[in-house]
Amino acid sequence: MSHPPIIDAGPGLNFFSINKERLLIGVLGQLSAPETVQNEVFRKSGQDERFRAAAVVWRKLTPNWLRVLSDDHTPELAAVVHRITGLPMEQRLRRPEDLGETMVIAHAVVAAEAGETVTVLIDDGPGARTATAEISRLQRLHSSGRIIGSIILVNTLTVLARAAGGQHIPDKSAMRTIYTRLRKLDDGLPPIEKTPLLGPAHWP
Repeated sequence: MSHPPIIDAGPGLNFFSINKERLLIGVLGQLSAPETVQNEVFRKSGQDERFRAAAVVWRKLTPNWLRVLSDDHTPELAAVVHRITGLPMEQRLRRPEDLGETMVIAHAVVAAEAGETVTVLIDDGPGARTATAEISRLQRLHSSGRIIGSIILVNTLTVLARAAGGQHIPDKSAMRTIYTRLRKLDDGLPPIEKTPLLGPAHWP
């Protein structure tokens, strides 16, 4: 059983702000995101002109292509949030720092523990490390005989690599153009020459 990929605010803001939602959906399929992530996208879209288009695209995609996941308290969600942050869910929800990726991971873990396979799209370093730790924990549970799903971690580079040579990124020039636009929004992305995106693995 597969759950719609869960996206964090950073990649969502970046792809939607340059109107590349079709690329993202073309690679990942129908998307989902926690309410916390939606709120962050709307807030940044209103605060920063660079992200202005993101909220427009977000509203256009919901609910058919982007499902918003409720962050209301459930025992399962609260247990995961408490375990990965060390704080009760109610308290963690009042602290905005890194809250989006926390809720992305928490929703993914709940779905995986219910037997689903979930892809999460996170670029943030600490968020990716937390997700990786949860992937390892789920693998240990699976090895011990528990019937359980799994989490697959991807990032912006993964998405672009999968799209290389396809409809949305037909050639290296298109890759360079899209990457340059994304990097203007996200200084955490390395120069494209330091990635494998222009390498022979993607352009045989």
